[in-house]
Amino acid sequence: MEALLDPAVERRVQSPPRAGPPGLRLTPADLEAYLDSLSRQGRGHDTLATYRRNVHALYDGLPEDKMVRPGTLARWQRTLLEGGYSPRTVNVRMSVANSLMAFLGRRDLQSVGSLEVDDVQPELTRTEYLRLLTTARALDKERLYLLVKLFGCTGLPLQELPRVTVEALTEGRVIVRSCGIVQLLHLPDFLRKELLAYARREGTASGPIFHTKSGKPLGRTAVTDSIKQLCRDARVPEEKANPRCLKRLWQSTQDGIRTQIDLLVEQACDRLMEAEQLTVGWDVGKGVSDV
Repeated sequence: MEALLDPAVERRVQSPPRAGPPGLRLTPADLEAYLDSLSRQGRGHDTLATYRRNVHALYDGLPEDKMVRPGTLARWQRTLLEGGYSPRTVNVRMSVANSLMAFLGRRDLQSVGSLEVDDVQPELTRTEYLRLLTTARALDKERLYLLVKLFGCTGLPLQELPRVTVEALTEGRVIVRSCGIVQLLHLPDFLRKELLAYARREGTASGPIFHTKSGKPLGRTAVTDSIKQLCRDARVPEEKANPRCLKRLWQSTQDGIRTQIDLLVEQACDRLMEAEQLTVGWDVGKGVSDV
């Protein structure tokens, strides 16, 4: 059963403007009405949080007029792929976007079809990552060395690379947008210092750290192609030659460390309770009193 429209949304959908381009101006009220309908359907907290991230990512990715027109979702899909998102993640976002369009009564604006997903996702190992850095250093390719290290140490989304500026690094606060959420990028101090030193040597006093000779931010294709060439030089499989694999390595490294910490916490708790057992444990030799 389809969700009931919010009255305000329903009036707007049933009475579209008679003039102007065919499309829908998306508003924050539309998003909240959609999320409220999902909540009334009994969707769990975590599921709602995922839907919220995805609809806000769509809203933030729209042009300034916030219009959804025929082809808008297809263009957003291409933007996500170019930004380094996996086909699986893109499919999830497109599914949510299509669901939102259906809720608003505009199935004509939906994106058709889904991306094929390879069940076996290539994973860059830590050894391969270090080989990339070693090779870049041996070839004296400092910019490429720093790009690999930046993606591998922070999980920075490729499309947010222009936000890594001299000003942000000097201030120590790099603000990025990931999955529709604005957040502070955790940048290790050693990497921040390396990036600023590189900027000084390159004569970059302000603006993006990584840029072309004309001063424009380095493009996504240029970044991916340069990492692909480095993979060939380092004898690392080319299917791992993208910032997405470096981001996945960063995530898996953090997950592995968290697992080790959880194990240490569990072991420490066991030792604490064993020590308490020596003091307050039940002594069978004393018998059991009836209550």
